[in-house]
Amino acid sequence: MDPLILACALFSFGFAIFHVLFWRIFDWPKELEKLNFANRAIMQILNLRLIYVFIAVGVICLAYPLEMRTTPVGRALLIGMGCFWAGRLCEQFLFLRHKQKSMFVLSGVFVLGTVLFLLPVFL
Repeated sequence: MDPLILACALFSFGFAIFHVLFWRIFDWPKELEKLNFANRAIMQILNLRLIYVFIAVGVICLAYPLEMRTTPVGRALLIGMGCFWAGRLCEQFLFLRHKQKSMFVLSGVFVLGTVLFLLPVFL
């Protein structure tokens, strides 16, 4: 197993777990009640689809580690996920703009995701 591709898989699974916990962490049963029906549904559907994507990427990394580094499709997936995390980092500052410690920690995690997924492409 390629250690960098394994790290990408574990990173993806970690974010899947993190997103599963959104209902508890952000008290969604109570907080989402403040939204209208459509927005409440959209928030939860988007979160469930992100969980699916993170699990799928993790499984693909575990099942096809050699292909991730050596095939055009694998490299495209790595680049795509690297851009996903770089974009998420930018959105952190665009939409949240909080100077809380947790925002700096999350920003560091998004930088890590960007580097983890792009490094195998360039090494």
